[in-house]
Amino acid sequence: MSTDTVWLGMDGGGTRLVALAVDGLGNTLTRMEVGPTNLRLTSDNELIVRFQEIGEKVPAPDAIGIGLAGMMTAEDGARVSKALEEVWPGVPAHITHDLETAWWAAESEEHRVANQKEYAARIIILSGTGSCCYGRCSCGAVAKVGGWGHWLGDRGSAYALVEAGLRGSISQLDQTGKWGELGVRVIGRLGLNDPADLIGWVQSASKTEIAALAPEVFVASRIGDIPAREAVNQALGHLVADAVATYRQLPGSSNRVEFVGSGSVLVAQKEFAAAIGLELRKLLPHSKFRLQEREAAWGAIVLARRLTIDPDRKTRIIRPARGIPSSSVRIPNGNGPAPTEAIDPRFAKFDRLSVKQGLQLLLSEEATVASAVGTQSRGIVKLVRSCADALRKGGRVFYVGAGTSGRLGVLDASECPPTFRSPPEWVQGIIAGGPKALTNAVEGAEDDVAAGSAAMNARQVGSLDIVIGIAASGRTPFVWGALTKALEQGASTVLICCHPGLHFPSGSKPKIVIAIPTGPEVLAGSTRLKAGTATKLVLNALTTLTMVQLGKVAGNLMVDLDPSNAKLRTRATRIVACLSGADLAAAEASLVNAGWQVSVAAEKLGWKPPRRRRHFPSANAAVEQKIK
Repeated sequence: MSTDTVWLGMDGGGTRLVALAVDGLGNTLTRMEVGPTNLRLTSDNELIVRFQEIGEKVPAPDAIGIGLAGMMTAEDGARVSKALEEVWPGVPAHITHDLETAWWAAESEEHRVANQKEYAARIIILSGTGSCCYGRCSCGAVAKVGGWGHWLGDRGSAYALVEAGLRGSISQLDQTGKWGELGVRVIGRLGLNDPADLIGWVQSASKTEIAALAPEVFVASRIGDIPAREAVNQALGHLVADAVATYRQLPGSSNRVEFVGSGSVLVAQKEFAAAIGLELRKLLPHSKFRLQEREAAWGAIVLARRLTIDPDRKTRIIRPARGIPSSSVRIPNGNGPAPTEAIDPRFAKFDRLSVKQGLQLLLSEEATVASAVGTQSRGIVKLVRSCADALRKGGRVFYVGAGTSGRLGVLDASECPPTFRSPPEWVQGIIAGGPKALTNAVEGAEDDVAAGSAAMNARQVGSLDIVIGIAASGRTPFVWGALTKALEQGASTVLICCHPGLHFPSGSKPKIVIAIPTGPEVLAGSTRLKAGTATKLVLNALTTLTMVQLGKVAGNLMVDLDPSNAKLRTRATRIVACLSGADLAAAEASLVNAGWQVSVAAEKLGWKPPRRRRHFPSANAAVEQKIK
């Protein structure tokens, strides 16, 4: 590279965003700092303003590397990408979390040469405004512990130190009437007059403002303040435990691991960092601990440089992996695009039709869907029996999808409790991007393999469960992340798609594949049309027939209806009257006495339930089995 090449590296957290501009020979052109940029606490507009501040003072970059605290999801990455494009349009960027930039900053040339044979893994222990541990081993696998934010985690952070220290100081004041050294120092630092003034200050203080008091905790601890000392020891224990947990999660773990301390707390508090290294060596005698020598923005420079020399230069979004790496997910392939993506010449003049003609065309195409679904009857029947058997044994059924497919799964799952009085755990819908994606498109969510995998971990999917992937193309990465992880955890897997020509890599084919030949859409690629209709028909049949098998239907009546409103109470009364032969008044009275349980009310009036009705084990039996 030459001096004409410019790489821009940025690393941001709860305190500041550091930007480095470096030329192709590694010479620093500009270094600057702007305001706090934890992605969880920074709006889209604030993000753009931060980048604009930097853009005004650094040369135009050829590639960008950026790591931000709070970068967790594909949607987070899309936010950063959009903001970067506002300031540096067309410039490729490696967008990641601050842990990866810290890791690459530790990968200096001298350490790589000296340690590549000696150590099998490197783990970053980050303690600043927040805290987290991030490891990568020589095989390329990564592990992450912590980073949940100051409410749910960050146990070894500056914020946690101050919170624990102040709580201890207040408790000491309450119990002994003595206001200790830490309390005195904090009151003086903040210019307050009374410990009671802390109540109002804490309520209005930001996470960063609270974390900024961490140096006072360390000073008070060295002087002998007991609450401060306990807070420091607690933080030390948490950081060591998280570091060891990260090490244990890396495959093929051995004692040959290098721990690198990073972040404002460890860099500023050398004695504290040394104590962490000492504790780690006690637990892992052959490990090594050192402090980060270069700031994390240099790691972002490494990532920008790697983009520059890559012939396929494009923006890449990397999120912390809590599931399985995308490289281990084998997505099926087909001959060309999915049929639903095909451009059918029959519909080429769709935009020129009158409204009436357009309607007739749409309806005529929709009329073909039922017969297309009918070609998959054998698979649907098999799936119904499998789901009924799983629910009898205490398992659960999960729908997993993105976009229209995900919404249809969530819709069908949400209808089961009111229609059949089934526990909400029985049938669950999972959509890429989470609840927000039900009403808004979430950029990049369907491509997030790790998120699909993580969803299976979060629901503790196990051997009693059935996971049904829904994807018109059959190839949605989020869905395959879930199916791969579910299979790994022993669950039965199913794929519902509209792509009969899929070819599955060895060992990855779901137990049941329902591939509906709906063909091209009138509006090419709009799978909310025929593909959506076909999916809805399959899901309607699946849950309805499954509940019939479980005895929740008698004749064509919903004998476990949950009458949660006036309309449904009227329906329940008619059902009880029909089943028992009683008049409506008697049926309603029986329902009131039975707590509006339809089957119970009908039985009290002489109705005999179908033999297939039975007691079911806990809907969480799969989870309970794991616990045992």
